[in-house]
Amino acid sequence: MEIVTNTIFSIFGVPAPLSPVVALVAVLCFAPVMPGAANKTKSFLTGRRGAPVLQLYFDLWKLVRKGMVYSRTTTWVFRAAPVVVLASLIAALLFLPLDGRSAPAHFTGDLVAFAALLALGRFALVLAGLDTGSSFEGMGASREVTVATFAEPALFLCLIALVLATGELTLSGMLGAPLATAWPHAAASLTLVGLSLFVLLLAENSRVPVDDPATHLELTMIHEVIVLDHSGPELALILYGSALKLALFGALVVCLFVPRPTVAPAAAIAILLVGLVLVAVAVGIVESVMARLRMTRIPQLLVGAASLATLGIILLLR
Repeated sequence: MEIVTNTIFSIFGVPAPLSPVVALVAVLCFAPVMPGAANKTKSFLTGRRGAPVLQLYFDLWKLVRKGMVYSRTTTWVFRAAPVVVLASLIAALLFLPLDGRSAPAHFTGDLVAFAALLALGRFALVLAGLDTGSSFEGMGASREVTVATFAEPALFLCLIALVLATGELTLSGMLGAPLATAWPHAAASLTLVGLSLFVLLLAENSRVPVDDPATHLELTMIHEVIVLDHSGPELALILYGSALKLALFGALVVCLFVPRPTVAPAAAIAILLVGLVLVAVAVGIVESVMARLRMTRIPQLLVGAASLATLGIILLLR
């Protein structure tokens, strides 16, 4: 199998040792499929036809050919935010072992840099919302920060549990070969961490039950209301960044539940992409059976996610 895989990589001019880079490029190209798969699943389960799975590709192509309109109150902060959001997400992806073996970039303690990059993207988007001077976007920025206040501790608790389970301080180790050897004796803890990460995926990507990406009511939106003033290519960057963030958290869930250190590189990348589709389908199922929570209930949901990760840590410390 390894010989066949190396041959396949050679045919396309990519040597097998470059599989982390190939996996990264695959995720970057595949990311817009995830929102489409989630929305299509939701439409199917609710008896509607829905938009095509590849609809986001068409929307992005349409937006990049449009012009941009700026409010007179905005500054360079508003214009820089889409670039910062996308750049921070791509940089965060560099620390994930998407091929199941190693990440394109890694160093001891890179999990802190990973979380910091996610926070940087959110910070830039919140600043852009405040920079417009709009009361609606300011309200959305406030809600975004509120969600982050509860989501970020839960993320760190998940990462701490993975450190305890694997004994590694890099994401490449935590989600690579050491994770595969940790599953037999830490299955209960890792399952709780996986459930917590899935809840964080819904919260960080403003999906139901935390937010409804399909709503058009400013008073109920969180993420969507922050980007109301963006247009053209900048809006395309933000929409693509949202899809990429969904793919990033989906990759975290897939890497946790399906360690692939001994799988051939091409097969490992294929498993990752199939897993991302399954995660998107799971998101669509959740959105079709649940309603959006009241704003006062969202912190309770995220505290519950943090509690799952904490319980996983306690089980590892027994």
